[in-house]
Amino acid sequence: MPLFIGRSSIADSIAVEAGFSKEYVKAGSFTLMTYQKFNGPSDKISIYIEGDGRAWETKHELSDDPTPSNPVALRLAAVDPANNVAYIARPGQYSPSGIPDCDSKYWSGRRLATEVVESMDSVIDILKEKSGAKYLELVGYSGGGAIAVLVAATRHDVVALRTVAGNLDTRAFCKYHHVSPLDGSMNPLDVAQKVAHIPQRHFVGSKDKIVPSAIAESFIKMEGDKDYERITVVDGVSHSDGWQKRWRELLSISCK
Repeated sequence: MPLFIGRSSIADSIAVEAGFSKEYVKAGSFTLMTYQKFNGPSDKISIYIEGDGRAWETKHELSDDPTPSNPVALRLAAVDPANNVAYIARPGQYSPSGIPDCDSKYWSGRRLATEVVESMDSVIDILKEKSGAKYLELVGYSGGGAIAVLVAATRHDVVALRTVAGNLDTRAFCKYHHVSPLDGSMNPLDVAQKVAHIPQRHFVGSKDKIVPSAIAESFIKMEGDKDYERITVVDGVSHSDGWQKRWRELLSISCK
């Protein structure tokens, strides 16, 4: 079985079991894959944004397809009990042809470029209108956490912002991993003060070696939260493992 088909089948199975429907949405320069579940009237919709996926084969070798092997954000969306829930994949992930339909720069140096954030924002508008909701609760996993922050900084309808193992300071992240800066991308840290008024919660895995707690702490400090009250460290959880099992419990922790 080709790698893409295997990864796509995994996501479809998770989505079908959770009652989601699949739809590709064209917005700006990208066509983004979404899963959607609208179960009745609600003033809010919870929107989950996927991480960077399989962006790199190795530390120095870029992947030819960023479709995730383990779609963590989708797994979290699948157990969210909210009436209206939607999931958005990132550019290049889950292309209908099986071949990414955008340049590889959009899962490398320009993964957080203005045009990427604008496309995500447009898809969110479409999903919000379709659900009939007035407000958004955004959840971003890993690099999707960065997208969630950057989108929230442009909107006035976000009532909760949650990140899971979120890359909230790309400069610190690249420095930590001794890799080149994300030239052409925005850094969530630079909009921290713009989103400081939004109730939020940032979850960090105690065993996460990819995005350590210092990344979230840098962001929270820039917001003005000197006591890091918006950060929750989750024991025994790594960057990608353990989140789904704990997610309903973690959703009960209030945003501040």
